[in-house]
Amino acid sequence: MTEIPLLTEINVVGCQHGNDCHEAGVTDMSFLDYLISVDARTALMGRMMQKLGVDRQLKTVPDHEAVTRRAVDRCRACGHQDECAIWIDENEQPNDPPDYCRNRDLIARLQHAAGLR
Repeated sequence: MTEIPLLTEINVVGCQHGNDCHEAGVTDMSFLDYLISVDARTALMGRMMQKLGVDRQLKTVPDHEAVTRRAVDRCRACGHQDECAIWIDENEQPNDPPDYCRNRDLIARLQHAAGLR
């Protein structure tokens, strides 16, 4: 059986491998765990865009692939994934994303372009 290599998440402290990493809050995860995490956050952004009615509008902006990649990166870097998932589930027809949403400005521009604002 082949072992899956571990990835090390380096926090802002930027520690080297060793005991000081775990003390600094760095965690080890398998590559599969990492992929699942990335996929879940990407899906969360898609759900937010759909909930606010701008998912189709996003596909019409110039260079939409790069814009989408940057939006996904912002979502992945957010620390509110659990709150966000709950917010999406609990809000039927919201006008705006939550205040902590890192894509709030993009969503507002997409809503304006779609005539929703």
